[in-house]
Amino acid sequence: MSTVAVTQFVEAHDADLWRLLTDLTTRTRRFTGPVEVLTPGRFGPGTAWRETRSQPDGTALVEEFVVIEAEPPRRLVLGSSGAGVDYRITWTLRPVERRRRGCTAVTVEQESSPTAPYGRVVALLLGGLAARAVERALRRDLADLAAAAVTGAAEAA
Repeated sequence: MSTVAVTQFVEAHDADLWRLLTDLTTRTRRFTGPVEVLTPGRFGPGTAWRETRSQPDGTALVEEFVVIEAEPPRRLVLGSSGAGVDYRITWTLRPVERRRRGCTAVTVEQESSPTAPYGRVVALLLGGLAARAVERALRRDLADLAAAAVTGAAEAA
């Protein structure tokens, strides 16, 4: 299993960031391409969706996610299965006081576990390269979340 984690301070309250992470109807315009909700009902454990993300090289990547744990507004754990690998993505939101304003330390961690023999071989051969690509993607997700928080604050004002 490999793990990559990234933390960023975001000038927003944890509850506002939680809303941005869990509102699948606005997720499309804030973070990714099209989002297709696969389960009806309220957001929580068992909620599943499919999203299409544009990669830096211009290709599209379609991923399916399911909520494993949801502890509003502190922790969100998602699962996703790939080709020969299962992923677990954990978002942790920790309020901090910074310059007397609401601020949240946001950590996103991705754990990957090979589920097929070829997944183990690929992880062994491309482990470092894959970890750097995952780190870039996680940093991009955090930057998108921070930008959405600023946009959301401006829209609310």
